[in-house]
Amino acid sequence: MYPLSYTEPVFRPPSEWKSLILQVTNGCSWNQCTFCEMYTSDAKKFKPKKLELIEQELQQVAQSGLAVHRVFLADGDAMMLPFRQLKSILELIQRYCPQVTRVSSYCLPRNLRNKTVEQLAELRALGLSLLYVGCESGDDQVLSIIEKGETYQSSLSALTKTKQAGIKSSVMILNGLGGVKYSKQHALNSARLMNEAQPEYLSTLVVSFPLGEQRFAQGFNGQFQQLTQPELFQEMQWLLTTLDLDKTIFRSDHASNYLVLKGVLGQDKAKMLAQVNQAINHPQTIALRQEWQRGL
Repeated sequence: MYPLSYTEPVFRPPSEWKSLILQVTNGCSWNQCTFCEMYTSDAKKFKPKKLELIEQELQQVAQSGLAVHRVFLADGDAMMLPFRQLKSILELIQRYCPQVTRVSSYCLPRNLRNKTVEQLAELRALGLSLLYVGCESGDDQVLSIIEKGETYQSSLSALTKTKQAGIKSSVMILNGLGGVKYSKQHALNSARLMNEAQPEYLSTLVVSFPLGEQRFAQGFNGQFQQLTQPELFQEMQWLLTTLDLDKTIFRSDHASNYLVLKGVLGQDKAKMLAQVNQAINHPQTIALRQEWQRGL
């Protein structure tokens, strides 16, 4: 365990379980998405951490003698920090943890509007090599309803910048985000966005509401219908069928997913579509997560 204190709760991608979680901001600067309940407590009001405090924490890590090979910059959108602040943080990581081989962060598309490709390339040279971009959907109508504050084009612009800078992108799409009414357009336009962006990683999660769906449903004028299990599979079928990716690592294995899918798109597209079709037509013949197994 690294000798750091955190403002709880702290979230990270599953693949960062071995990483040092370096909290450089608290909460999320946008924090208006109606589906998200991660930063709603009073303790998680957005605030950047002062650089001198970050340096003190990195000094503590260095003095502990613990090996650090990966660093994840928390919280929700550390990339909203100005370029100079991010550069200073990465330089401190290099100074105190020279063995680090990868630095990553969550990233909202808006975080990159005021950062040039050249600036991002400079951050890449200092170790920032992976951004987890929560696009959620490629459909402008769905994005408006959920108050994402983004569009198809703003997401594409951010993903294009990261690729041009040599930074890898891991994109998240939320299965079921458009409800029954917008399910198909959500799937098709999300696939279209991914086809244009060609991210290195793509994952899907099933949207869920541990604290209830009332706040989320308001955007649908109270007419939100959550997808049933077969409808979620149908949406996944639309998504996979429309995806035209070259070498994207695809994962649909989060605890929220009923059907676990893993592969590389496009070489494994036919195999994963066959799994989805089996789940639609013969669900009793394929391994699906039970409700009690779908912990978040």
